[in-house]
Amino acid sequence: MPEGDTIFRAARTLKKALAGQVVTRFETQLPKLQHVHDDTPITGRTVEDVASHGKWITIHLSGDLILLTHMLMSGSWHVYRPGERWQRSRYDMRIVLATDKFEAVAFKVPVAEFHTAASLAKRPGFSQLGPDVLATDFDEQQAAANLRSNPEMEIAEALLSQRVLAGIGNVFKSEVCFASRVNPFRHVQTLSDDEVTTLLATARKFLKANVVDGAADRIVTYVGMRRTTRRANPQESLWVYGRGGQPCRRCGTPIAMRKQGPDARVTFWCPNCQPE
Repeated sequence: MPEGDTIFRAARTLKKALAGQVVTRFETQLPKLQHVHDDTPITGRTVEDVASHGKWITIHLSGDLILLTHMLMSGSWHVYRPGERWQRSRYDMRIVLATDKFEAVAFKVPVAEFHTAASLAKRPGFSQLGPDVLATDFDEQQAAANLRSNPEMEIAEALLSQRVLAGIGNVFKSEVCFASRVNPFRHVQTLSDDEVTTLLATARKFLKANVVDGAADRIVTYVGMRRTTRRANPQESLWVYGRGGQPCRRCGTPIAMRKQGPDARVTFWCPNCQPE
């Protein structure tokens, strides 16, 4: 499922493929995007930059036009060379941005909008994002203050809130709490300053470890597995997520699982390593 690491890698690949290139073809199945293209064509514009912001991607085009996308649970961006066969059905295509060198295709992307810089700055859900876990200028003090501003929220739910911290999803939520030895159902107000620091540092460590770029300038599709344990065996890549009933990798206690929060997202934890 797309979390901050997946989005970061997608934006990095899109930037390598498209930045500095002129759009030679634009296709979309989304009426609102097509309307913009009909009025002010996307073709002929230069891709100036591509960036990730938590779980959002922005593709900046010349003429103050920004394509904003969010993957939610099922969306993905692919990059192909001209004439290369797509790995997914054309039925799933939502957007095509093509240049002379590459073709970027968005499949089943549920949120896609064109913005100017001014309208993007006001866009609900984007303009209120908390510090991006993967940003080079990550503001730890602001992230800690955001956590503290939600004292009654359970810590795992607070980590999922993109207004608190941008980029963490359901997998990393459970993994970060386990590695920090913090019970995910504790309220934020019970956390010590050291625990808050540990949670933020662990989140940064885990996500950064999953976006290491060994591709240099090559355009590649990331196919590696998400990993928090540093173990090479794919069956041992995560500490607790998806391991309900299996023995804890530290103490052997069966991993517990329970739905949490208003969205009933499943949380995994070790009752012994993360006591209430």
